[in-house]
Amino acid sequence: MKCCNLLMFTAGLALVAGVASAATATADFTQEIGCLRKALHSSGWAPRSYPRSIQNDDANVAAMNLTYARTHDWALVNDGQRVVDYQYIFPLFHLDAKDPTNYLFEPTDHLLGLARNIGLDIFYRLGTSIEHTGNIHFNARVPKDFDKTAEIFAGIIRHYNKGWANGHQWNIKYWELWNEPDGISNMWWLPEAEGGKDREKMRDLFIKLFVKCLKRLKAEFPEVKVGGPALCSMKPWYFRPLLQACKDAGVAPDFISWHYYGSNPDAMIKSADDARKMCDEYGFTKCELILNEWHYLLTWDGIHGNNSTPEAVRKAHQGPSGHNNIDSACFTLTSLIKFQSSKLDQAYYYGCGPAGNWGYLDGYRRPNKNWHACRIFGDLVKNYSGMFAATGQDTVSALAVKSVDGKKAALLVVDYRGKGQTLTVDVKGMDAAKKTSAILLDHTHNATPCDMVWQGGTLTLKKPDVNSAAFLVTFEL
Repeated sequence: MKCCNLLMFTAGLALVAGVASAATATADFTQEIGCLRKALHSSGWAPRSYPRSIQNDDANVAAMNLTYARTHDWALVNDGQRVVDYQYIFPLFHLDAKDPTNYLFEPTDHLLGLARNIGLDIFYRLGTSIEHTGNIHFNARVPKDFDKTAEIFAGIIRHYNKGWANGHQWNIKYWELWNEPDGISNMWWLPEAEGGKDREKMRDLFIKLFVKCLKRLKAEFPEVKVGGPALCSMKPWYFRPLLQACKDAGVAPDFISWHYYGSNPDAMIKSADDARKMCDEYGFTKCELILNEWHYLLTWDGIHGNNSTPEAVRKAHQGPSGHNNIDSACFTLTSLIKFQSSKLDQAYYYGCGPAGNWGYLDGYRRPNKNWHACRIFGDLVKNYSGMFAATGQDTVSALAVKSVDGKKAALLVVDYRGKGQTLTVDVKGMDAAKKTSAILLDHTHNATPCDMVWQGGTLTLKKPDVNSAAFLVTFEL
């Protein structure tokens, strides 16, 4: 099956959108427009170093068929473990960064091995995890010596890709410089007396580290991709001087990265459009765009419970609009659909730990709605390749795909916050289907079989109530 390029994909969407129809969505399985881009279905999931017989989440993670695992915050998930972060791998900063005996790699080797054993590629964040320690920080402090920091980062890459220091040849491709340096209260910190509250000064200071590390790492490892810096959001006031500094230094970032926490999928698409235009303006036309933290969020108040009222906590977590409930799951699926036609190259759902606010399991270690959403999309990534023209109206999004051998097809239809209960889809090219079936993910169903009406090229799906819902319809040809 031939997979077409993104330009044909975008053109195909425009053609389908122009079809006169009263349907909620349309799908044309005769018009192939691209192939599923698997790297857009990645995550910040972190393996844990506890005994596997006690805390074995391998099956839950494998079922989501994620592509990459980003290593940020892995030290927070693995309590008490000295992993991933540069201050743990190279604990005594005053020692020689070129001496392999000064590094502690074994704990991180173990975790990366667990992720690789599940089938995940590694996206390695160089730097440190977020540090929630109030007004004083230790790990998130601005490094004292940028040259040595660059050497430490080089030692880490050398260990995992070149076998240095009893290491590996894992060919880890993506290496990210830092995380959220614009979060100066907990990720890139100096005392206030040293200018720590001056955002422009802190930005310019980080840019110096970024450019120095980028030049150093690309000089020794031209085959890998180095970029960053995983800003809290798409901030032109921060990215533009960073890109200009790279241009002035004669070095090109292989990618830029940023985050999004909110409830509007289209805002993420626009951020990628803005990023593409910005990078092209500075001559970095090959610079990849990576959204490497994203998650549904209505408000931070009540998410963690700290300094929040019981009512705020209840609103943040309970009901259809709760943090990991059905609105969140349909936001997740809607976003994953929209990413496929976006200018993004990679996207990482932020589900760092297996349980809790940002995890895939609830307090009873049962898969939450977002796990079911990621598993549904993971099934598509695993079993299907070719994409076909599909579009939705208003609150509805649609994705049409076929298997490589052409014997199966699937249609994902998601209604995110729509209040109508009947969804109709005009489907072209499935008249010869021998068997059809559907599953439903909604407020009360977890990807369970459901009824549908398939007649005369029109698919009718009924939502049980007025809340968000997602249907996956499969066709056997």
